[in-house]
Amino acid sequence: MPSVMIKYECRAPAETTRLSFADMYDLTLEQIAWIDAQGFPVTINFCEHHGSADGYLPSPVAMAAAAARVTRNVRLQVNVLMPFNDPLRVAEDVAVLDQLSRGRAEVLLLGGYVSSEMTMFGVDPKQRGALMEEGVQTLKKAWSGDAFEYRGRPARITPPPLQSPHPTIYMGGSSAPAARRAAREGDGFIGGMPHLNDIYVAECQRLGKTPRFQAEMPFSFLYVSDQPEADWERLAPFALYETNCYAKWQESTDLDMLFSSAMDADALKALGTYQVVKAEEVVARAPQMADNDALVLHPLVGGLETELSWRTLKNFFQQVAPKIAVTPL
Repeated sequence: MPSVMIKYECRAPAETTRLSFADMYDLTLEQIAWIDAQGFPVTINFCEHHGSADGYLPSPVAMAAAAARVTRNVRLQVNVLMPFNDPLRVAEDVAVLDQLSRGRAEVLLLGGYVSSEMTMFGVDPKQRGALMEEGVQTLKKAWSGDAFEYRGRPARITPPPLQSPHPTIYMGGSSAPAARRAAREGDGFIGGMPHLNDIYVAECQRLGKTPRFQAEMPFSFLYVSDQPEADWERLAPFALYETNCYAKWQESTDLDMLFSSAMDADALKALGTYQVVKAEEVVARAPQMADNDALVLHPLVGGLETELSWRTLKNFFQQVAPKIAVTPL
């Protein structure tokens, strides 16, 4: 029984779309409201990056708060680049999001890897691990509702989140130390590469904790199509744009990560990061998927053209989701 996560970056690159940023925000919320109305247990993931010319979402909590008001069912997961954020403000913002959504908020804490962003926020890359640990520990103290000390200063966060003891704290990363940190400090792990899950599970076992993690992505970024070859040709420019953007960011790190540069559509198709497949292929494979495998949809990749985005999204929820058992992570 796989989980379903739907990723939104809310970017509107001039190279691939005529949509304005406001148009992209409207379209994102329209899709999320429609997804919510389908009634399946789905997590909407709001990404975070900074200083990108294409407007890559810099404020996921704000977008999640808007989504909270047009939904009643879906989980709202906000990515938080912890070293770039004040933990007290994150605690306040997510607590308000949890109240707005009636207890549907969760966070995915990440350390960041883009050198220009670290420069922008004055973060020493060598301090990311320490800032991650301080951040997650601060969130848990803050969400208790009790007074506590933060860096020697008195602090108290009100209102508390609706969920008890607090919204689920996933931790991510693309290194062995990040996986072990997630086992020690977090409620779950969503890693950059599947091989890190073994490290995470081993650390959980050492600590006597039950592991909770996202395992494989059997179809990576999934687009359900009645005409896969034709739709792949239409998707490819948008997927190429995104892949090469991430690959450029990743040049500044030696971490093993999901995206690679691809010079043309054929090379990108061979990588398998984006998969355009018929509904029956997904349905046939679903019984072999593990409970913590994930079907990840990315409906507006690179500002994907609206008709193709909507059609592949609706195909999934009308042709696939009713025929498979979907479970929360």
